[in-house]
This record gives sequence, C-alpha cells and structure tokens, in this order.
Amino acid sequence: MSKVVKKMMIDDIRTAVGEHRDLLVLDASKVDAVSANKWRLLMHSKKISVLGVRNSVANAALREVGIDLADSLKGPSTIVWGAEDVVALAREIVDSLKDCKNLAVKGGTLSGTALSASDVEKLSKSPGRKEVLGQLVGLILSPGANLAGALLGAGGTLAGQVQSVAEKTE
Repeated sequence: MSKVVKKMMIDDIRTAVGEHRDLLVLDASKVDAVSANKWRLLMHSKKISVLGVRNSVANAALREVGIDLADSLKGPSTIVWGAEDVVALAREIVDSLKDCKNLAVKGGTLSGTALSASDVEKLSKSPGRKEVLGQLVGLILSPGANLAGALLGAGGTLAGQVQSVAEKTE
C-alpha cells in the first residue's frame, strides 16, 4: 500500500471517529456475511457506527487523536462507537453477542482509559447516563417529597376531624 493511500485511510478513520473517545473493538471475522449484514443494519438503526479496519492504519489514526488501542488492535478488528453513551454502546454490543455467536469483544477505550473484554462486560451491567441522572434527581427530590407527604398526611387528618366536628354540631 502506498503512503498516499495509507494517509487517505488514516484521514478517513480520523474523520469517521470524529470527537468520539469511547470506542469498542470487536472481532467479527468469524461471522458469516448474512449475519454480519443483519448485525450492521441493527447497529445502524441504533445509531452505532461500525468500521472494519486494518490494525496498523487504525492505530496510527487513533494515536493522532489521543486514543491508544494498541492492546486491542491485534488480529481482525472492527471498531464501533456511538449510541447515547458508552454504557448504552456496551449494552448493545453485549446483547448482540447473544444473537451473533461468532462476534467477540476484544477491548475498547473509555475516555482514554483502555478496557479489556471483561471490563466491557462489567460496563454493560452498570447504570447508564439516564439511569444515573434519574437516581440523582430522585435523591434530590426525596426530602421534599417526604416533607410534602408528612404535611399532607397530618393536614388530611386534621381536615377530617374538623369536618366530623362540624357535622356533629349541625
């Protein structure tokens, strides 16, 4: 491969990845063509980008943007990125492993930190951004909800007693 072609491929990978710093590396070499096409279409529908790469070219392109995947980029490699956050990406990939038996996770990166295949599995089981925000909002609102419940409970009891006294005096 000429240096010009290699430079063009590096630029294409760098452009495709863009600002994403959370990537996963898969081995899709043993997946048959029909299953691979179905899997790629499924990933596309979930806004997950899939790119089959040459390791040396991908490693050079990713190093230029500050991502080191040298440990994961061994053997046939496919890079995936996208979804709403890295946890959703990991969940989708781990879920697709059940349907596509020959697909394998090799590793990835989370904000510049290298991940192993087992780390990706653990990441898929952790709460995502929406879940964490929901838990945080619940924790922030719970004291106010408890106070409102206590006031309404006592106020309701008092209102019921006043009404029963008013009915007796009539």
